[in-house]
Amino acid sequence: MVQIQNRALKHSQDTDRARGRILLVDDDPGLLRLLSIRLRAERYDVEAAESAMEALGILPRFRPDLVITDLRMENMDGIGLLKEIQRQWPGLCVLLLTAHGTIPDAVEATQSGAFGFLTKPVDKQQLLDAVERAMKISGLPKTEDEWNAEIITRSPIMQECLQQARMVAGSDARVLLTGESGTGKELMARAIHRASARKDEPFVAINCSAMAENLLESELFGHEKGAFTGATRSHKGLFQAANGGTLLLDEIGDMPMRLQVKLLRVLQEQQVRPVGSTEAVPVDTRVVSATHQDLNDLMIKGAFREDLYYRLNVVNIQLPPLRQRREDVPLLVEHFLEQIAAESGTERKVYAPEAVELLVASQWPGNVRQLYNTVRQNVALSPARIITADLVRNALGEQANALPSFSQARDEFTRNYLSQLLQITGGNVSQAARLAKRNRTDFYKLLGRHQLNPEQFKEGR
Repeated sequence: MVQIQNRALKHSQDTDRARGRILLVDDDPGLLRLLSIRLRAERYDVEAAESAMEALGILPRFRPDLVITDLRMENMDGIGLLKEIQRQWPGLCVLLLTAHGTIPDAVEATQSGAFGFLTKPVDKQQLLDAVERAMKISGLPKTEDEWNAEIITRSPIMQECLQQARMVAGSDARVLLTGESGTGKELMARAIHRASARKDEPFVAINCSAMAENLLESELFGHEKGAFTGATRSHKGLFQAANGGTLLLDEIGDMPMRLQVKLLRVLQEQQVRPVGSTEAVPVDTRVVSATHQDLNDLMIKGAFREDLYYRLNVVNIQLPPLRQRREDVPLLVEHFLEQIAAESGTERKVYAPEAVELLVASQWPGNVRQLYNTVRQNVALSPARIITADLVRNALGEQANALPSFSQARDEFTRNYLSQLLQITGGNVSQAARLAKRNRTDFYKLLGRHQLNPEQFKEGR
């Protein structure tokens, strides 16, 4: 397991030196081999798939910058692959290969979002020119960029968040980062700052739930001498400290209502008035806010201003919990182990394969922050270089082996799917069966197997 992870990390490091990643898709092995040779000679990292379904399996792991696919293939053709890529990885460029007789289809595909097409036999220089053009406009973050270096991931869900972050970083639009505690909202805010035109200016963060109201007011907006008891000098607030840069308002849902009013005024007027001052100071500060709370629920309860919500939530990026990106756990663990060894100047420890499996299977209610703390604890308590499964099990307690089995996950999905159908149809079994494309008898058997009573879904109950 550890060797596999090390090879994966080495592969990632090697591809960082490449000009970009390209996924080739064609049911002709000879053409795949020829195109691979040509592109690798130009220092592109290349993987090949002989079908669209194989390509869809490679995409989440390889995360290419460009897909080059044949138009005519069995089962799923190039158009079907294009549509699936547009659904799952919007912004990823797709270049189509087409025989002379299918050029009209390729032209139509480019009108549907394909980057372009090349005719077979593929001219080498035309291929390289098209690839270079596609690389310049690909919507996916490039591996050579350092803006997202702190975010360790191979998860498609997290990659989509990074893509959204990269796109919004080019503007001054305000961003609301939502997600459970420990999912990396501050890291994402820093990444947005580093990818923006403000990257050389200050990045400042403050936790709105970590201090008393008067102190939070002073920290954010500043105060004049004598504004508070014992204040012997004036104090610049964080809006001024971050002028020209980015200010992260973490846990914005905990900001007191009085300060919400003051914050709204700053956002509207682009100037801040320190406590005790009659003069406003112009500021050019980009605001990124973050919360683990449901702001819609807080608005309903009257604890958060609706007008402020819409000022802050121009673009919302929802960060996934770690249990939805389990493929990142081994990568994060490797990163933390290297980090801890470098900080302490000691030999780097490793996890036994069974221990890694336990880490991957855990639910991680505290997300990446909890994983980091668990790794630190394991390193500190392990007497040997190899961290055992028992040590992990003791650290996780009841969370160990929390990942459901395949049959349990399948049953849970089926139960939720059936419940959704019954809710949509108001308990009408015939209509629900038609939506599920199952006959009525089989559908009743499924309901019985999962102990679902259609009567409970009918209106009036």
